[in-house]
Amino acid sequence: MHLWWLHLPESRLTPRIALDATYSVGDVLSGVGLYSHEILYGLAAQHPETRFDFCYRPHRYHRAAALPPNARRRLIFEPLLPRPTDLFHGLNQRLPRVPLRRAVATFHDLFVMTGEYSTPEFRARFTGQARDAAARADLLIAVSAFTKQQIVSLLNVDAARIHVVHHGIRKLPPVDAPREPVILNVGAIQKRKNIARLVEAFESLDPAWRLVLAGSSGYGADEILARIAASPARDRIQVTGYVSPGELAQWYARASIFAFPSHDEGFGMPVLEAMAAGVPVVTSDRSALPEVAGDAALLIDPGNTEALRNALRQLTDDGNLRQELSRRGVERARTFTWEKAVRETWDVYRNLLNCV
Repeated sequence: MHLWWLHLPESRLTPRIALDATYSVGDVLSGVGLYSHEILYGLAAQHPETRFDFCYRPHRYHRAAALPPNARRRLIFEPLLPRPTDLFHGLNQRLPRVPLRRAVATFHDLFVMTGEYSTPEFRARFTGQARDAAARADLLIAVSAFTKQQIVSLLNVDAARIHVVHHGIRKLPPVDAPREPVILNVGAIQKRKNIARLVEAFESLDPAWRLVLAGSSGYGADEILARIAASPARDRIQVTGYVSPGELAQWYARASIFAFPSHDEGFGMPVLEAMAAGVPVVTSDRSALPEVAGDAALLIDPGNTEALRNALRQLTDDGNLRQELSRRGVERARTFTWEKAVRETWDVYRNLLNCV
């Protein structure tokens, strides 16, 4: 076995690796938060011989959870801290403005730069951070081949510097519940998720079916909620707001169809979660969603209401098709694990530190 850390200075037998752990803190973790938590704790568990610095920005520093025995808590306080380590990994397409010996940055998506999905102020701040991280990182991790292509085209990064590491699937509580005539959507109620079009497509389906929208409000939610309130199928549409992992597992167990016609996704975790739970999926034929769904979902043009309506009607009417997509989805979901993501992230580190 090649002991790659022997390339480090003689005073250091093992590398010291620092990661931005800021987004891993909180009771309600977003996709980036879930990714951060799984990578941080997965690396520490898989590599007990390595010392890790879990670095937090000031507003999260004192909220950090219990750390693994081979990790210590450090502060990000630009432009002074954290002190340089052998490698720093920015887990959300930004790096602290401090001197870094070696740096890796993970990019989840760049839709803020390409669509009207946020305020101009947020877009400007996001773009500046992404450009800075892309310029200063030695290597980049993209969570999908689609995001890699965006990094190349929008940030002018050499493709050879970018490694694709797919997300895994979080472990939700097992639930034994009968399927119901429910079409489920999981994610924030926001413009990018194409919820208004989903509502429109749903309205002409068999009235025995219900639409459940599980997620908190995001950018553009007021307009979408007004559209739902005016829908002729309003009494068959349920907006749950935020749901806990346990509640979400219940909905995945009860739903018979998962509809995710999002305009733009850097990965699409809910699609995999639905597949893992055996829910047949209809999703978009663009961004990273075909890459995640493969041949285990019905793919539609998210800008075409009739195509979405036809796909939903096809699934509501055809139990055999639902059963086949359920089988394919379960099989495909098994190929995406956080253990694999951690191993591939470690390979990126080894690639970089072997060059020291």
